[in-house]
Formats: sequence, structure tokens, C-alpha cells
Amino acid sequence: MAKYVLGLDNGGTLIKAAIFDLAGNEIITRGMNTLLLTPQPGYTERDMEELWQTNGLCVREAISAAQIDPGDIIGLGVCGHGKGLYGWGKGGKPAYKGIVSTDSRAWEYPEKWYRDGTAQRLYPKLCQKLLASQQVSLLAWLKDHDRKAYDDIQWVFSVKDYIRFRLTGEAYSEATDISGSGLMDIMQVRFDRDMLQALGIGEVFDKLAPIRFSADLCGRVTPEAAALTGLKAGTPVAGGMFDIDSCAVAMDITSPEELCTIAGTWSINEYIATAPVTDGSIGMNSLFAIPGYFLVEECSPTSAGNLDWFIQHFFEEKDIKEGKQLYQRIDEQVAAVKPEDSDVYFLPFLYGSNDNPRGRAALIGLSAYHNKIHCLRAIYEGVAFSHKTHIDRLLKTRKPPKRIRMAGGAVNSGVWVQIFADVLGFPIETVHVKELGALGCALAGAIVAGEFKNYEEAIVAMVNIKEQILPNPEQVSLYRKKYETYSALCAALSACF
Repeated sequence: MAKYVLGLDNGGTLIKAAIFDLAGNEIITRGMNTLLLTPQPGYTERDMEELWQTNGLCVREAISAAQIDPGDIIGLGVCGHGKGLYGWGKGGKPAYKGIVSTDSRAWEYPEKWYRDGTAQRLYPKLCQKLLASQQVSLLAWLKDHDRKAYDDIQWVFSVKDYIRFRLTGEAYSEATDISGSGLMDIMQVRFDRDMLQALGIGEVFDKLAPIRFSADLCGRVTPEAAALTGLKAGTPVAGGMFDIDSCAVAMDITSPEELCTIAGTWSINEYIATAPVTDGSIGMNSLFAIPGYFLVEECSPTSAGNLDWFIQHFFEEKDIKEGKQLYQRIDEQVAAVKPEDSDVYFLPFLYGSNDNPRGRAALIGLSAYHNKIHCLRAIYEGVAFSHKTHIDRLLKTRKPPKRIRMAGGAVNSGVWVQIFADVLGFPIETVHVKELGALGCALAGAIVAGEFKNYEEAIVAMVNIKEQILPNPEQVSLYRKKYETYSALCAALSACF
């Protein structure tokens, strides 16, 4: 019989179900958006039941479109955005709205923990900077602002752990996600009640599900979930992983020599290492999907999501309905403007900053001469500049790579990938599969199904590098100067924020 694996990718708004064969070929993908709720500035939420129903519909439509027997899907994995908070209540329903990783309502809590020294004292266990969007901050906020919801939480979930729970009925905290939550002693790979008590949320210790790893068997599809999704009841479900781990696995990031960047809603920049970087020079260490490695990460919500916002607010509805054709037209327009002919700068801080927790986005340098196309060019460049800020920090902790592997929505634009190569000054490699996040967690599904012993074996069979984009030396020099101006503008506005 034919054999397939399924990857279920839960982003900040978009849900995608992708089916792959065991050679890594993408058979079919189906996706749907969930409604993003923004009841107040800094709040980004969504309805958790709608989220589950949307996951089910995406899987069902993918199976139907692929015209395969559900029994031929031998295993599946789930990945999703990190951080955020999805609390499951004691009454068998969500305790609160799902909080997405772009939420900044809890910004005061990390500031307080750094001000009173708590964050510094806990750093040897956390090995990461505390952020407003992490579970630790959101739980502290919920305790102070909605104690009823806080007390009702039975399980603290990340988005993919929540979806896996709905698929299997079994509650687990998968290591790649929970190790980036601010709730875990990642050096000992355990939860620490005293650490949580120091953060003012000691009660959370009893709300944390047992820790499992990404390629562990974490239950099987229940009859109820099978009825919703079209999957066969009893199909094994892997622990899955944080989507940035999933993309890294799907890009064959299996050794410390490699470095990758992911340009999606978040700017994710990372490499793996046998030990965390604990001198405070980088933002985040977490456990990687491959046992024995840490993921060394620099990140912020400053990437391709800024373009989607601009399109939503400054394009006609008829243009937006063009979908892929609109993005192709934007690419052509951006390519028509030479970088030396555009002196408009964009700070991509609509959802947060990598410089200042109160930072805001800005278009700077506009005159009557400029038009929408100059703004689009500035967005492309500004997002690449923000990634460079993170990558420069990473490069202070390691040797320069021979190339950088790239994933995320921006890789669908050849123009944007070339800008990344010129801004970063390294060759950029992409992978032939479009849905990298889904592929990475599908590899975990293949492992729990017994097809492969480990990720290394699965990657040899299912991952293929597509192409390499080389930097243009003249543009590298030009962008180096533009980046200096960008950095100066960020510094000048930081005091205003």
C-alpha cells in the first residue's frame, strides 16, 4: 500500500494541513485562516474552538483532495507558533481565548522581573530573555487581570500542544515549545516549582502537563477526532514541535555549522549547538527537536507579517482577492525600483520590536515624489534589515556560515530572497517543498510510525535542497550603508518610544 504522513501547521492566523509521501514530495496542502481578534491595542487572540474546528476541516479537505485512503496516512505531527497561551479549562472547554505570539499586553511583567532582579537570578535555569509574549508573562498577567480564568486552567498549552490534545485526548508539554516559555529549567529539562514561585505564579506548576519530545508517540487519533478530521482512529500522533524547529529540521539543520532564517510573522534566526549560549549576548536558548542539541535563537515579530498588514490596509479588496497574482505583481513593482533610487526606510515593528519593547513601526523619508511602490520596497528592505540585526548578534557567538538556509512566506518571492542575500552578504538556500513547517512535523510522524529510526534517517529520505541565491557584491556594499542608516533611525526613535 501507499504510505503517507501528515503535517499540521498552526501559524498565527493560517492553519495548513499537508500530506507528504515518504520521499518528501508534497502531495496536497489545504489551508484556512482563523479570525484574529484584537479587542484592545496589543491584544491578539482567537477562539480556541474555532481553531480546532478549522484544523479538522483543513485535514478533511486535504485527505479528500488527495483522494487517498485515510488508512494510508501512517502517522502525523503538529507544529505551531511558539509562545502565546492556550489554556484548557477544568470544565472540558477553553479557560480563555487563545493568545497569539504577537500579543504584547504583558509587557510590564518582564520589565518588572528585570528591574527587581528576578530574571537575572533565574537566568542560569531559563537561559533566555523573558518576553511579553511568553506563557510566563501571559500567565502572570492573567492572574492579575482575570483570576477566574487563571484558576480555571487545567493545562497550560502552546498552540500545537492544544491541537494534539484535541486529536488524542492526552495532555503533554512537548520540549521544544515548553523550553521557550519561561516556565522551564531547560538545563535540567524539568519544571521547577520554586522558580515559578519566584515569578509569582507558583500555582502554574500543577497546570503543566508531562514533558515529552518531538518524535515521541503522544497518543493516537480518537474516534471523536477521526469523525471531525477524516483521519483513521488510532493513527499515531507525534509530539510535534515549535514551528521554527520544524522548519529547521525540514531544511536539514542537523549540525552546528548551519544557520537558518525564517521570514514569516516572526523574524526567526537560529542555529543548533551542543550547549546553550549563556553570556547574555543572544535572546533565546531552547531545546531542539533533535536530542542532544539546543536551539540558539534570535527572534522578534518583525518579519513578513508587516507586508500582509500593508496589503490589508492599503490595497483594494479586488486586489487582495487576486491572491498569488497580487504578490507576483508586487514583486515586479519592487524589482522595478533600484535600491539606490529609494531612500524610504521602514521600521518593521507593527507587532513588536527587536530593539525596544514599546517600539512602533514607521515609514521614514517620505516626500511627495514617493508612492506605494517605494513603501513596498522599504518594507522588503526593512524586514531584511531586522533579520540582519538578529543574525549579526548570532555571528558574535559562532563562526560565519558558508550559507544561510531560508524559509517562511518571503521565500515565495525571488525578489525578496535576493534582497536577503544582498543585505546579509551570504548565499541563501531554499528547500523544494513549500510547506516546510508541515514537512518537519510530518517527519516526526514518520518516525513514530516506525518508518525511520531518527530525524537524520528521515531527513536523508525526505528533504531536498532546492537552489542557492548568491549575493550581488555591488548591492552588498550599498546595503551595508543603508543598514547603517536604518540602525541610526532605530536608535533615534527608540528614545521617543
